[in-house]
Amino acid sequence: MSSRDNVLWLQCWRDQRTDFNQKTVNQFLTRFWPGLNLAQGSLVFVPLCGKSLDMIWLADQGYEVIGVELSPIAVGAFFRENHLRPVRRRAGKFVLWKHGRISILCGDYFSLTRKDLGQVDTVYDRAALTALPEDIRKLYVAHLSLIVPKNTDVFLLTTEDVEEFEIHSQIFGIAEEIKSLYSEDFEIDLVHVESVFEIDLESPHQPPERTEYKVYRLANKSVSQYPYS
Repeated sequence: MSSRDNVLWLQCWRDQRTDFNQKTVNQFLTRFWPGLNLAQGSLVFVPLCGKSLDMIWLADQGYEVIGVELSPIAVGAFFRENHLRPVRRRAGKFVLWKHGRISILCGDYFSLTRKDLGQVDTVYDRAALTALPEDIRKLYVAHLSLIVPKNTDVFLLTTEDVEEFEIHSQIFGIAEEIKSLYSEDFEIDLVHVESVFEIDLESPHQPPERTEYKVYRLANKSVSQYPYS
């Protein structure tokens, strides 16, 4: 992410403009994650984690969780609001906050190294990709390939806006951008699509906008057997 984008993200948390933050555990996580059959004790990486309650749920399922988040306000709020008392220490370019099964590296995602994360088993991306500016997404995916082991799979939740001219079309397939970003290294399985018409609260007199919520399982092609059959 550019320094300008970093400044804007930090300002959002300072100004408490965090409507994007979900107040509950994501329903698609609880519904579809068990199908991964991931062994308890596996390490799950949550990029751009904010103060997501999804990390609490994953830890409660018996997983080790490591997130990365730029804003110290978000990290502090996560532990405070969940009544957790983390231990903090400097870890390279990051400040590591840790309590029990949950660790959060506070700093810039693009400064992460494989050594910072350890032996990640699965990546949980809940709209981290789609929250980024389009011109940054390719860099985000490229960096991910550098910091996690080659056989790591990705559980990807996206929020995809539908253009006006497509509003009545059936476009429930794999998004072209997802194919472009991931198809070289991953088998892409579109598990679920939910199409919702939503009113923009800032423009309540405008027609509802269609948004598609999608659940993808990305199985790394370096694994000999596709695990979701």
